[in-house]
Amino acid sequence: MTPRRGVLDSRSRSKGSHFPFLVFIFLCLLVPLIFFARVLLTSGQNGISTVPSKQASKWREWQALHDLRSLFSKEVLDVIDASTNDMGPLNLDNFRKNNFSASWRVVELENSNTTFQPTMHSREGKLKVEQGTDSHAQKARRQLIDKRREKLAAELVKQDNEVLIKLENAAIERSKSVDSAVLGKYSIWRKEMDSENSDSTVRLIRDQMIMAKAYLSIARLKNNQELYRELQSQLKDSQRALGEATSDADLHRSVHEKIRAMGRLLSKAKEHLYDCKLITGKLRAMLVTADEQVRSLKKQSTFLSQLAAKTIPNGIHCLSLQLSIDYHLLPPEKRNFPKSENLENPNLYHYALFSDNVLAASVVVNSTIKNAKDPSKHVFHLVTDKLNYAAMNMWFLLNPPGKATIHVENVDEFKWLNSSYCPVLRQLESASMKEYYFKAGHPNTLSSSASNLKYRNPKYLSMLNHLRFYLPQVYPKLDKILFLDDDIIVQKDLTGLWDVDLNGKVNGAVETCRESFHRFDKYLNFTNPHIARNFNPNACGWAYGMNIFDLKEWKRKDITGIYHKWQNMNEDRLLWKLGTLPPGLITFYGLTHPLHKSWHVLGLGYNPSVDRSEIENAAVVHYNGNMKPWLEIAMVKYRSYWTKYVKYDHPYLRACKLS
Repeated sequence: MTPRRGVLDSRSRSKGSHFPFLVFIFLCLLVPLIFFARVLLTSGQNGISTVPSKQASKWREWQALHDLRSLFSKEVLDVIDASTNDMGPLNLDNFRKNNFSASWRVVELENSNTTFQPTMHSREGKLKVEQGTDSHAQKARRQLIDKRREKLAAELVKQDNEVLIKLENAAIERSKSVDSAVLGKYSIWRKEMDSENSDSTVRLIRDQMIMAKAYLSIARLKNNQELYRELQSQLKDSQRALGEATSDADLHRSVHEKIRAMGRLLSKAKEHLYDCKLITGKLRAMLVTADEQVRSLKKQSTFLSQLAAKTIPNGIHCLSLQLSIDYHLLPPEKRNFPKSENLENPNLYHYALFSDNVLAASVVVNSTIKNAKDPSKHVFHLVTDKLNYAAMNMWFLLNPPGKATIHVENVDEFKWLNSSYCPVLRQLESASMKEYYFKAGHPNTLSSSASNLKYRNPKYLSMLNHLRFYLPQVYPKLDKILFLDDDIIVQKDLTGLWDVDLNGKVNGAVETCRESFHRFDKYLNFTNPHIARNFNPNACGWAYGMNIFDLKEWKRKDITGIYHKWQNMNEDRLLWKLGTLPPGLITFYGLTHPLHKSWHVLGLGYNPSVDRSEIENAAVVHYNGNMKPWLEIAMVKYRSYWTKYVKYDHPYLRACKLS
């Protein structure tokens, strides 16, 4: 019996040990069944459509649980309920609406306050995703994204435009701080001569000719004789059709047929000869050649403008000769000017004008008198050279300046002005200076720079240009004098300058340091220790051409002695080059009182962008530079300010064809 009992005990123990495993299998099979049972019970297929959604849901859940309680114990139902709580209420409508596939989305239930949220597990946690290519939500979201992108793109474009505008404005402001005419200061390349053409037909012909030249070279390279001859012939026809035309109005009516013929030929050449590398190389070579030609032409124009600035027009030369002849035919008693007693009266307004140009001097005097409130109080002291002395006298004898006083002197009759007293005169007579100016092999041609050409102007050899440093010696009885250049016109009464308080200074002048290149380091050699030790390179420059000088202070401070000292030190031209402004800046350093800029506007002889309002409001307008108003190279836009003071109906001017 014992063995049997042992066998039965082992079987019973074996059966008891398998019971939990069987329960687990049973639950695994039962859970899906209960899941789908709940879904079916809550699907609304039992006809409860009139019951509110919340009550129907609760009723379905209660009915399902009631039916299942008869099959399962309370512990089993608790396990099933606990295993489905985290998935939320299950409703067949969720499956119908979501149409789940390989990817997922979260949709808010229309009939419930909760949502069905399938999840995907990852290392970063639960990631909620959604699916549905045709859903309204995705379309709305896509439209929103597109709108955001468009808005962002518009904002970026706006920012780019704002940045570009700021850069352009900054560039414009920077350009205002630099004299726009510095590079073209000694050149006739100015605005009214620019040939940037807006006529489309002329530009089209020129573009066709450029491409024809490129294909012509390639045709010769590839030995395509037929195309070469056709291109050469058509190119000549286009050149003849264009001629000297600069606008569409200058072209002949037959030019359009030439353009069409050239277009057809270029299409044919492109078909047979086009090679990107060859075309690029040829156009680049043509560009380099054109650039070299432009450089050469600009250099030539610089040379020619310098040459024109040095010469005297035929009309003015004729005028001087005619006046000189008639002056020498006058009896000696008729060669004197009236009111000579006013020449040394310090209570009158005295002007110093040094010139060898009769026409220019007449404009200065005429413009001053016409704009003077009381011409009878104005006295003009003219000094010229021996060659023009008779002509200058004859002109003002024939054309007296109204009630004003005028007197003409010959600089060659100033016996005190000799080489033993005047350093610059001694230097001008030196062998080195003569070699600098007159030696045949010296670079004074196109090969020399614009700077060298500028400083070889004959005016630097004339003592009339340096006489401004000897005003107290020329006019010892005067207290104040207004110095005027002969390339200016006067537009307002200047008597107010005699009332300006110079605050103990000698020279009253308009400063020109609004532009950086008009400071001392532009004119003086600051590598020289004498210059570097005594002057500030950033000191403000000022303008010669209209200067009020206090001759009493001049004598007291020995201005002429200061000038002699520095001129002697510059015998080898190591401190500055030639001219009168650099020694003037040195001589009157710390002794110049700045005048308001409206007294004196400069640049009409080289700067094409002087503001018109500044010109019209200025008391004195200065044609400093090479483009003098009496020369053919003068800027047309400024010439009228000068010509209105010229007496073109005068018999002498008509006889010399000055018009």
